Amino acid sequence: MEPLAYIKKLPLWQWLLLFIGATFLSFIGYAALIGGYQLTHIVGLPWLTIICAAITLVLYAVLVKVLEEHWPTNLPLRKAVPHTLLGLLIGFIFMVLVVSTIVASDCATLSYIGFSWEEQFDMIMIFLAVAVGEEVICRGVIFRLIDERWNTGIALLVSALFFGVMHIANDNATWWSSLAIAIEAGLLLGAVYKWSGTLWVPIGIHWAWNYTQGNIFGLAVSGGNTNETILATTVNGPEIITGGAFGPEASIITVILGIFLTLVFLRNRYRR
Repeated sequence: MEPLAYIKKLPLWQWLLLFIGATFLSFIGYAALIGGYQLTHIVGLPWLTIICAAITLVLYAVLVKVLEEHWPTNLPLRKAVPHTLLGLLIGFIFMVLVVSTIVASDCATLSYIGFSWEEQFDMIMIFLAVAVGEEVICRGVIFRLIDERWNTGIALLVSALFFGVMHIANDNATWWSSLAIAIEAGLLLGAVYKWSGTLWVPIGIHWAWNYTQGNIFGLAVSGGNTNETILATTVNGPEIITGGAFGPEASIITVILGIFLTLVFLRNRYRR
């Protein structure tokens, strides 16, 4: 049976059990993934994070096979490299545009600090773990199951709000910052997932988005500060423009650009 047909044929109570169970198990996998990264400080092997991320994706595939009786169609290996690279490019350009606009608004200045391959590689691995874990939960489970059961509009709304609420406990977070993340990133990543049909593109966007703002521009990532950064960005404008202590994800500029790209991807998806 086709995956979409299987989800639609499930009685509502079975679908709810599947939805809750898959989300819960994905959270456990995410916790294990982040925990696995912590071991890199003990054994000194950043590659361990790559292994943990790969295991998370494999466990997700097995979870879908066991609970839904089919292998996931959103992790095609033949598209892993090109789709991830596309996502990395989109995420990088997105954050460059955001920071460039803030600087052009005379609300921030940039200065060069330095570059260390070892430190940057470590941070890239951290954000790989975050991207894989959060995309499996929010797009691979929540968005997909709602989309296949009902429609894309509901899936976008629920997964985006859930994504925003996930960040409410972060340092320097406010209700506005969580709402902003829900709009600019939750909706965008859901739209990109629907457009591409794979998890690889949103994983790439999420990965490059965090790394670029945190370790290239030296800005707070969802409220958390990073030490290993190439540039230092000094903000000196209103928080609605700069995002304040939470970082550019709480900036109205990021929200507007995120909405625009969301509409672009949805339009292209449905034109096809």
